[in-house]
Amino acid sequence: MEHQLWRAIVALLGTLGNKRPQARLTYTDRRIIAVYYWAVVHDRPTCWACCPRNWPPHLRQQPLPSPSRMSRRLRSPSVVALLDELDRRVLAPQAPGLYWMIDGKPLPVGGCSKDRQAGYGKAAGGKAKGYKLHALVGSDGAVAQWRLAPMNKDERVMAQRMVKAAPPEVLGYLVGDANFDSNPLHRACDRRGNLQLVTPRRRGPGTGQRRGGTGHRRQAPGRLRSIALAEAPFPAFAERLRKDRSAIERQFGNLTNWGGGLGPLPAWVRTHRRVRRWVQAKLVLAAVKRAAEITTCAA
Repeated sequence: MEHQLWRAIVALLGTLGNKRPQARLTYTDRRIIAVYYWAVVHDRPTCWACCPRNWPPHLRQQPLPSPSRMSRRLRSPSVVALLDELDRRVLAPQAPGLYWMIDGKPLPVGGCSKDRQAGYGKAAGGKAKGYKLHALVGSDGAVAQWRLAPMNKDERVMAQRMVKAAPPEVLGYLVGDANFDSNPLHRACDRRGNLQLVTPRRRGPGTGQRRGGTGHRRQAPGRLRSIALAEAPFPAFAERLRKDRSAIERQFGNLTNWGGGLGPLPAWVRTHRRVRRWVQAKLVLAAVKRAAEITTCAA
């Protein structure tokens, strides 16, 4: 399966970026990315892919860059731009959708890690140190926007950024849990003109939940519409929207339940830059696997 996924990535890289040969470079941007994906699909460090014995015999003919060259080139603007282009080609929605979901997936690291860019925040079952993947996804698995942030970054702030940067295909209803019930996020959806955020009302001091009201602050029109949908005498439509939101949990699960998926961050993936690049590659691999219907031998 790993070889099939890697060949699919190489085929996609051949259709992206500047087609002119990079004469002054010993290794093209596509070659650098192909070597990096060979390491990622096998859950190994980048230096592992720089060793010829870790490649099949028929792929050892081409020279391999050194680990130091890989480190420099993966940070170069042209390689980063090509990685982002591959991301958009594979993950972006291909058609408008009327149902979208938003949530975050914790990516913890060890508590003794010296990564200064990781943060302490809420995770499953308590608090943890690490990062969090924030994603805005469709019912078909398309990822309209995603962000990586330290674990302590507010999900509502990241959601606002994703809504503002979301492509025009994102319209209709955006469904989240009660943590996303905030006026700034509702206003960000209102400014798009065609996106309605639907969440349960957030409980807590000053929210007016016990009184059944909304407190003394001015409320965003979108939040008032969300409350009207969720707390109407016949709230079946809003309840169905929230029930269907469990699909995002399954999509996050599908990122991790196969060999080469987005499991716990390995020890060599630290600092925001490396974690983002690793998570980006895992998202692309999962989307390619789903689109090509690549399965393991056991399946």
